[in-house]
Amino acid sequence: MPRRTATMLASTLMLIALLCAGVFIPVPYAEMSPGPTVNTLGDHDGEPVLQIAGKKTYATSGHLNMTTVRVTSADYRMNLVEAVYGWLAHDNKVVPHETLYPDGKTEEQSTQENAEEFSQSQESAKVAALKQLDVPVKSWVIVSTVVKGSPAQGKLHAGDVIKAVDGTAVKEPNDVAKLVTKHKPGQDVRFTIVPAKEQAAAEKERRTPTATQDISMTTTTSDDTGEKRAIVGISAGTDHTFPFTIDIKLADVGGPSAGLMFALGIYDKLTPGSLTGGKFVAGTGTIDDAGKVGPIGGIEMKTVGARAKGAQYFLTPADNCAAAAKDTPEGLTLIKVGTIKDALGALKDLRSGDTADLPKCGK
Repeated sequence: MPRRTATMLASTLMLIALLCAGVFIPVPYAEMSPGPTVNTLGDHDGEPVLQIAGKKTYATSGHLNMTTVRVTSADYRMNLVEAVYGWLAHDNKVVPHETLYPDGKTEEQSTQENAEEFSQSQESAKVAALKQLDVPVKSWVIVSTVVKGSPAQGKLHAGDVIKAVDGTAVKEPNDVAKLVTKHKPGQDVRFTIVPAKEQAAAEKERRTPTATQDISMTTTTSDDTGEKRAIVGISAGTDHTFPFTIDIKLADVGGPSAGLMFALGIYDKLTPGSLTGGKFVAGTGTIDDAGKVGPIGGIEMKTVGARAKGAQYFLTPADNCAAAAKDTPEGLTLIKVGTIKDALGALKDLRSGDTADLPKCGK
């Protein structure tokens, strides 16, 4: 066999071997790509995304689209060829697997966590929107979750209202941890609560709950990586009563990143006229009860997905601006927002056509 032919054959076989190795060798990476984008002012799967009853609403126009990111599942094992393709592709992003699923988190655990965050983001969106409209909202601190095997298991339950700890009134979720950690592990702590069933009955009957209980338990030592401290094994959150019904109908979406767009959609439906002036606005960002907008993951994928659907403007959390501005899709203007008030101000400028002073990312 001629030397040239032998060399070419050897090179071809080596290339085939490398390709096969690339297909079968798993790498510790996961992939993110643009997910669906949904207009919070419109319909999804045949019904309005935002449904408000008991309060006058107004017709509107344009788009206030929430955006999402698709990710590979926790048990998906990417191979080398897929990783290289993802690194080279513009509309995909390859990240370390632990970025999406830290500490060996399973698919089920991730889905549950995302569902809980999504539910909380809806509540905060409602509160933030109504506060901008000066609509009063009643709030209280509740038990969000109880850790299995903890001192609180069987004594406190999700939905219980925490009125006080050791006789000190609780006003914010953070108050609970501060009061518990005043103890040393092994000491007793006393919770004054309204049981979840009593609270639910009181809300239904539109009365103030009257049945409180004092629950005592012995603290234990924290087992996380932080400083050792006394804990009882719960996480505290906030629940609310609204003066009218606001339902957000959007299935198969998780995480907290749609909070800002839900809040703006609610605000738009409760005020005359169009908040966007008919323009196509998309965006992302967590939101808290006070209206502060927080950063999210996968910003580059969200801007790509929004622009592909026709978005002209993208409301971007201030802390995500630097990353988003590095590779902004052509024709998309990134608007920096830190609060819902910032977003409302930017939308007012868009409606008036006065865009010269918009707080753009990268300025």
